[in-house]
Amino acid sequence: MEPLPSSVLPAGVRSRILPGINGLDVHVLEAGYEQKGRLAVLLLHGFPELAYSWRKQLPALAAAGYHAIAPDQRGYGRTTGWSADYDADLSAFRFMGLLHEAIGVLYALGHKTAEAIVGHDFGAAAASFHALVRPDIFRRMVLMSAPFGGVPSVPFDTAGKPPAPKPSDIHAALAALPRPRKHYQWYQSTREANENQWHARQGVHDFLRAYYHHKSADWKADKPHELKGWIAEELAKMPTYYIMDLAEGMAETVAKEMPSAAEIAANKWLTDAELKVYSGEYGRTGFQGGLNWYRVRTAGLIEREYAAFTGRTIDQPSTFISGASDWGNYQSPGALERMQKSACTNMKEIHLVPGAGHWVQQEQPDEVNRLLIQFLKTT
Repeated sequence: MEPLPSSVLPAGVRSRILPGINGLDVHVLEAGYEQKGRLAVLLLHGFPELAYSWRKQLPALAAAGYHAIAPDQRGYGRTTGWSADYDADLSAFRFMGLLHEAIGVLYALGHKTAEAIVGHDFGAAAASFHALVRPDIFRRMVLMSAPFGGVPSVPFDTAGKPPAPKPSDIHAALAALPRPRKHYQWYQSTREANENQWHARQGVHDFLRAYYHHKSADWKADKPHELKGWIAEELAKMPTYYIMDLAEGMAETVAKEMPSAAEIAANKWLTDAELKVYSGEYGRTGFQGGLNWYRVRTAGLIEREYAAFTGRTIDQPSTFISGASDWGNYQSPGALERMQKSACTNMKEIHLVPGAGHWVQQEQPDEVNRLLIQFLKTT
């Protein structure tokens, strides 16, 4: 696989392939690589994104004196060595394997530590795990759009006591609503999800345009707020990109929110030329690699890994940056509060950026860069 052409990258950002990292050839974008001895900042993207999602942060971090590194994570973009077969072994997509790859990228580029690990969306979930497990490597943590609610507890002092009651079936409860619904993470774990999005009737480019628009601050109906709990009636208050109509796939869901030609032309945070980088990559690879991250979660594999670290907290200096119009802050009821009060013992600040939805680092890059560099320089 060839690196991304320089014509689509900002000045000072280069694309390269790092071979032989946990069975992968990892594609990375980097800036600030010219000078040896710079501190590393590792940036992890989410779904459906790429290393390219950090194109507006990489030059700013380099200008601030850092070696900024953004890989295409396992399952994405120009990173190769993973299988797109739905029936392939999922174990490689578990967080411990992703941690191996994050460390491998740092080491390949001559760093034994990262001054900060920065994660957005599902990349924030990975960054949380990495910071929890290897605080000696990841000295600080920045999460975007997905709060870390803490390590699940392991049942304690249960010998001789009756088993805890099984939780209610949230999927049956969602399907039984007057407007039948389903949770997007479990839909994204199904066999048909890749085909639905990769070969969407509207095409990959327009599918992504609608998906990004629907979850951005440009979609004015987004009014996120705290939910009272993990119950169907509360979850159903979220938009359909989270709690979908039962009979529809993701391509049909977002097609209803396709922006107009005028809105597309007016979009400065994701121009059509920039979107073509995403649609070109996903048109080539499909979505199954990224969807496997959902499958690991819905199969309970993430919780099993976390169980080995029960009782641990993230103690490095940390901060949270998200869009004020991002439902990702609240999709796991109570996670934002737990992150501040118990899961992260050194959480400095919570920033909810006006004028941004889920794609905060792309929608409001100047403010995100300011907050990110301020955190790095002052903690």
